[in-house]
Amino acid sequence: MTAEDDWFLSAAERGNAWTRLGRDHDDGLDWTSRNEVTPLIHGGSYLPELLRCIRLMRRDDLLLFTDWRGDPDQLMDGPDTQVGRVLCDAAQRGVLVRGLVWRSHLDRLAFSEQENRHLGEEVNRAGGEVVRDMRVRPGGSHHQKFVVLRHPDRPELDVAFVGGIDLCHSRSDDENHAGDPQRQPMAKVYGSRPPWHDVQVALRGPAVRDVETVFRERWEDPTPLNRNPLSNLADRMRGEDINPSPLPSQLPANRPQGTIQVQLLRTYPQKRPSFPFAPEGEFSVAAAYKKVIGRARSLIYIEDQYFWNAGIVASFAKALESQPELHLIVVLPLHPDQDGRFSEPPNLIGRKAAVDLVRSAGGARVGIYGIENSASTPIYVHAKVGIVDDLWASVGSDNINRRSWTHDSELACAMIDERLDERPPRVLDRSGHGARRFARDLRLQLAAEHLDLEPGKVDHLCDPKSAFAAFADSANTLQQWHESGRAGLRPPGRLRPYPELAMSNSTALWATPLYRLVYDPDGQSSHRPWR
Repeated sequence: MTAEDDWFLSAAERGNAWTRLGRDHDDGLDWTSRNEVTPLIHGGSYLPELLRCIRLMRRDDLLLFTDWRGDPDQLMDGPDTQVGRVLCDAAQRGVLVRGLVWRSHLDRLAFSEQENRHLGEEVNRAGGEVVRDMRVRPGGSHHQKFVVLRHPDRPELDVAFVGGIDLCHSRSDDENHAGDPQRQPMAKVYGSRPPWHDVQVALRGPAVRDVETVFRERWEDPTPLNRNPLSNLADRMRGEDINPSPLPSQLPANRPQGTIQVQLLRTYPQKRPSFPFAPEGEFSVAAAYKKVIGRARSLIYIEDQYFWNAGIVASFAKALESQPELHLIVVLPLHPDQDGRFSEPPNLIGRKAAVDLVRSAGGARVGIYGIENSASTPIYVHAKVGIVDDLWASVGSDNINRRSWTHDSELACAMIDERLDERPPRVLDRSGHGARRFARDLRLQLAAEHLDLEPGKVDHLCDPKSAFAAFADSANTLQQWHESGRAGLRPPGRLRPYPELAMSNSTALWATPLYRLVYDPDGQSSHRPWR
């Protein structure tokens, strides 16, 4: 059995017979082969590359994007590169620009209703078509963040970008983590320019068409974009587009051009009216994590914005208990993005349950960390990355929490490289498939940043035990420097041990229901694929 057959989901395991995803694969598999995948760490890498690719587009090319939040004035790479302006320029050149952005909740609740509307207004005036999509569960969101660029007469330029980076404020940071001067409101501890850690991937090859199919399924959903009659009346009075126009015929899949197998994973909740392409929902993000965590033997590496809910991380705890050699490294934000008496406790209560559970299950084999920059300002971790035994890697919009696994719309790329990694240890998994170049290189690239190491001087971290020890030693050294009053030179590294979380019974009494109902709701109480 190949690694892909063993670790990827089959079509049956995806659990969604209604989707078009995978139906046109000639080999009948639920994933595509021979793709080229490039990690883009931080908005400082992603946004300029996206800008470069958009500027190559011309008349009748197709630009499709989804977003949780879009700020039209967000700069992509210096002056005159505002997101809205770049998309408008493309539309005016004759590029077919189509966008789906979450309609969002009210701005006074710290969401992005007005920003998303203004982005659509700008692009639509220029000849594109961006609609605000509220086809979600009550209290839910469209959380997917991807862009597809297709060129009918230049398929070699086709590319899809998938990950956790929105086209909005605060995302344009780099490995130095000075923060984006165009900031969004955040907790005071993150300062005037909150440092931001994030990951996107650029896909080239047959997987591009699969990402396009994800967009087309949502775009072609005949359900009204918004079922609120008052909002619909206001939209009509403003002349807002509420009826998406037909898309051009879908182009064939791109030629193979790499070594990486890519499987798209999604979350769509059960809702009424249902998604026609997922009438019972789709929970392949959760199903995939359950499958690969159950196969883990040596190292699970996670970067996540939340890592919430004991029920969600139960599979991690079970794996730690059953595999005595298994280590878990988790990189999280040191603080929630919002502070305040009534917003912070619900943000922490789900994480406390998850962190306590895996620490209890794995003991000294569990390392949980936050990160900070050279000025000791906490870095907000927004990345959604999972790497298991240096074989399987996932990058997407999905967090490890109940909302991302059941309630909101999400998209992730699971990836397995054909290329074996020859650096020892060559095999970390139980089945002997062997470590792969992409997964290991991505883990080492992220580790190099967190440990302040040169990218070419990280091969000693191939060994999971060495990597685990290096993270622990670096974090403890930096913590001791802080506890000593920051005497002497700041030691290298950005890792801080994640603290033990304490919460009074009275606070937990009111914060728990708020957490369950608002912050981390369950989109499908009868189907829990993580168990």
